Amino acid sequence: MTAPRSLSLDHLTVVDTTPAMLVETAGQAGFSGVCMFLESMAVLPDMPAYSLHDDVPARKATRDALRSSGLTLDLVYPFTLAGRTTVTDLEPALEIAAWLGGSRANVLVYDADPVRRADNLCRLAELAENYAIELALEFYPASRVRTLDEAAALLDQIQRSDIGLTLDLLHLMRSGAAAEMPNPRVSIAQLCDGPAAIAPDRLEWEASHERQLPGLGEFDIAAFVASLAPDCPISLEIPRQSALRAGLSPLERASQAYQAARQALDMHSQAGMTKLKDLQTNA
Repeated sequence: MTAPRSLSLDHLTVVDTTPAMLVETAGQAGFSGVCMFLESMAVLPDMPAYSLHDDVPARKATRDALRSSGLTLDLVYPFTLAGRTTVTDLEPALEIAAWLGGSRANVLVYDADPVRRADNLCRLAELAENYAIELALEFYPASRVRTLDEAAALLDQIQRSDIGLTLDLLHLMRSGAAAEMPNPRVSIAQLCDGPAAIAPDRLEWEASHERQLPGLGEFDIAAFVASLAPDCPISLEIPRQSALRAGLSPLERASQAYQAARQALDMHSQAGMTKLKDLQTNA
């Protein structure tokens, strides 16, 4: 019998938590890992103001929480490559991520220059290698690497084994791809649900503020999960501003996400077992 997949809690799901609170909430809700912002973002107004770069006690409290809980730090944000980015400016964040026990840094690309974006991604990978951190390139329709095909092409161009892909089901669907798009370079998958279509001017709002719990939308979660390698980590990135405004606590939102995802994954597993039995019967 296949062991249940481990699940990681993304910071956006409980955006109103500090890093240490994120770890505590994840442990209480049943998660085995977290995906964490090292500093708050102005584009996420519900996120409390903090910076693990500047606040040494908060940084130590976060590492203590990770160690005492046994949770893994599966993905670290933010690492953004824009036209004016100086790659070496990102090294302190890599150092902090490694100090916390992180193994993977998420990279978004907003640089319009294709040559420079490839060069800078390589330079960032070279820096990250010094801290035993791999990069996970995330395609996003609002960025300069908009689709899975564009992300795969960039990785083909660079040819580095320490750069993989962050495969977000929402971005996959909103970029017009099928949910079962397999890619062996997927480092981590991000799971949520949503309507089949949404107005173009709501894409960024949906991505950062209002996604749906697995099973409540129209995404083919079973096909998505089936396309992943068995050991591919899955993160639940499900911001729900409506639930936050309704007064649900971080633990309540995290628990709802965990339970919905576990039910969806169990249904996928049961469907797979049924298919296997049918094949064995007909053999």
